[in-house]
Amino acid sequence: QMRLVESGGGLVQAGGSLRLSCAASGEHFPSHAMSWWRQAPGKERELVAAVGWAGDNTKYGDSVKGRFTIARDNTKNTVTLQMNSLKPEDTAVYYCAAGPAHCPTGYSSHYDYWGQGTQVTVSS
Repeated sequence: QMRLVESGGGLVQAGGSLRLSCAASGEHFPSHAMSWWRQAPGKERELVAAVGWAGDNTKYGDSVKGRFTIARDNTKNTVTLQMNSLKPEDTAVYYCAAGPAHCPTGYSSHYDYWGQGTQVTVSS
């Protein structure tokens, strides 16, 4: 079992920045690919970003490329999402997820553990 706890969400104006953090406990963190997903009201959950076990293999959703950066610290069992140039359409609940694959994937079924989510609201 792995427990994931997200933090760092909040309200920000368009063009601003936020940094989300996910703290993991339980199973061996470096063995898991980590990812961030988001779900807006009435929409399906979508991949925001994912990172492989070593931190050098990343994958981003098309809508956030060039604006968001995912990073992990295997010594602290954390994964972060730096979000810059935020837009109102980035408003959603953001979830941290972990999966047993070493490489990042864009399939939610590949991730076994999920956090409770943190709300990000971007005002125009």
